[in-house]
Amino acid sequence: MASSSEAIEKLAAAIGENVYMDVAKWHLYLRDAHLHTPLAEQFYPMLQKRTISEDQVVEVLKHISVKLGGGKREIPLSDLLPMQAQVHLIDVLEEFQRDL
Repeated sequence: MASSSEAIEKLAAAIGENVYMDVAKWHLYLRDAHLHTPLAEQFYPMLQKRTISEDQVVEVLKHISVKLGGGKREIPLSDLLPMQAQVHLIDVLEEFQRDL
């Protein structure tokens, strides 16, 4: 890939298109919630070092706060992603890592 910023953009696009939050049985894709780029920025260095694990992915998700109700409450992203979405995220990360 030409540059790290291009790679992060590609990773963010893949995350944004494939991973969603589940809110009241409504799927909100991470690109629509503007969370895909911050996640890509955190995961990209891990992918470069080839040191990413499922536990690390979950840990990153726990530290991303999602504001609800105009900021009245914050919930970790890990609590909003159903297991299937976490699996999609790990799949996206593994595929991206293979292409590095």
